[in-house]
Amino acid sequence: MNNCCDVAIIGAGPAGACAASLLAQQGVDVQVFEREQFPRFSIGESLLPQCMTFLEQAGLLDAVNQHGFQRKDGAVFLQQGQFSHFEFDEKFSPGPSQTFQVQRDTFDKILADGAEKNGAKIHYRHQLEALCNNSKSSNTDYTTLTIKDLTTDTTKTVNARFVLDASGFGRVLPRLLDLESPSDFPVRQAVFTHITDQLPDSFDRNKILIIVHPQCADIWLWLIPFSNGTSSLGVVARQEQFAEVEHLNHEQQLMHFVDEIPQLKDLLSNASVCAQVRCITGYSANVSTLYGERFALLGNAGEFLDPVFSSGVTIAMQSAIMAAPLVVKTLNGETVDWENEFSQPLRRGISTFKTFVEGWYNGDLRNVIFYPNPDTKIKRMVCSVLAGYAWDSDNPLVKHSKRRLKALAESCAQ
Repeated sequence: MNNCCDVAIIGAGPAGACAASLLAQQGVDVQVFEREQFPRFSIGESLLPQCMTFLEQAGLLDAVNQHGFQRKDGAVFLQQGQFSHFEFDEKFSPGPSQTFQVQRDTFDKILADGAEKNGAKIHYRHQLEALCNNSKSSNTDYTTLTIKDLTTDTTKTVNARFVLDASGFGRVLPRLLDLESPSDFPVRQAVFTHITDQLPDSFDRNKILIIVHPQCADIWLWLIPFSNGTSSLGVVARQEQFAEVEHLNHEQQLMHFVDEIPQLKDLLSNASVCAQVRCITGYSANVSTLYGERFALLGNAGEFLDPVFSSGVTIAMQSAIMAAPLVVKTLNGETVDWENEFSQPLRRGISTFKTFVEGWYNGDLRNVIFYPNPDTKIKRMVCSVLAGYAWDSDNPLVKHSKRRLKALAESCAQ
């Protein structure tokens, strides 16, 4: 390991890999420190079409295309026996209309390998323990990171001119620098696994299925088919809604909610669990700032909303695409306005996703999604956000998302 580099990136997931690939192709000396050994399990298997543009910009799309992941061309919602279909090729915004449903262990390894191929160096089983911004005590222009090698149980120091935190749910820099702030969302819990699905031939594997619980509308389940005959299956509910099944183990809890939805129970009648059933609680997070002196936060390390619209990987990649050229400018001694060139533009798209998440749980968006006779143009606008185009200001549902969605919901209710 070199004891100095231009950029140190914490985490080799989609945000870290994209940023590393972009920077390395610009001749930047990039060192990535990843706590886990890839491949490793990660949740968030349903990508959005907007991701394809980001992968292409990072020079990673060809490798993803060649793997043979399950194609994804839309989303299906189910509530009280009523289905609502969204085809991404009918969206309002320009750009790709297809993407993939991926096993993240394989997908993330492909991106990390691509970043290394493009010149980045990834150190697996290495964890950031501490950092010191030297400019506070001297005239040096680097940050000193204390890195622990988890394999040898030894520590080393690395001096980096810039640090990007792509640590995801680990949120390393927010914890070390006391940047964490409470999320606006209630504490929710997700229980999930992979299943051998045995889905009927008539089932459209090219779409994610999102199911609203028939008795509690803010409880929902997902089914994400993969190309190998397995699927990701999960349920999301508030902590108190899990209280009645707290005596059950996680697999029994998940199947309890599946059994309460007749269509899903029938669909999965021949399915069997083929992976560890996992649980995440209180995953929504926010921070006081997305940047500081010689550092920036990418993806979930900065803010994570909710898994309902699969926005996590899209936001992660978008943040990497936006941050990388600004890091290059900073390294070249140019003045960068991180607030107006990174934080505010990134948060605009996050705000659009946030409006949709809030609208999902308070019922406004569900009223629009399940409206029986939707206006074609409006449905295309909704479809664009569901496809990840949350930064397309030409879309009225992006430019004025809260006001427009509220008006649409009220119109549908009438």
